[in-house]
Amino acid sequence: MTSDDTNSQQTACEHNLVVRRAQPEDIERIDLFLADFVAAERILPRTIDEMEQLIPTGFVAEVNDQIVGFVTLEIYSKKLAEVRSLCVRPIMQGQGIGKRLINACIDLARERNVFEVMAITSTDQFFLNCGFDFTLPGEKKALFLQTRDAP
Repeated sequence: MTSDDTNSQQTACEHNLVVRRAQPEDIERIDLFLADFVAAERILPRTIDEMEQLIPTGFVAEVNDQIVGFVTLEIYSKKLAEVRSLCVRPIMQGQGIGKRLINACIDLARERNVFEVMAITSTDQFFLNCGFDFTLPGEKKALFLQTRDAP
């Protein structure tokens, strides 16, 4: 693939990309989209019941009606929400899709008046580029303790 091919693919993506709220009728398509990420152990598996609970605060990125990205914001309280299951099709990464999905979550958190949004990730540089940091004002940090090997 030449540089011109890559540029035209990115331009096409930018013009056809739609980020929208997930709908209940999307569950099966989202589940299929996430299967490769679950198999690669990039995200935890979700039951259909869990997906039904996360869809109302989820977002889908589509290009030509094909899902190329998904994320959900799990809102725990007015104080805290978590970005969950952020996935972008590998061939589409680096085109701003993940950032658009994160911005949709942040906008939703602001709409719902949630004070803090956190992300647990193995790709911390991406979240740093989206405005997240390792500490909150006042140097507050999240600490974790795993109580078993498997979820």
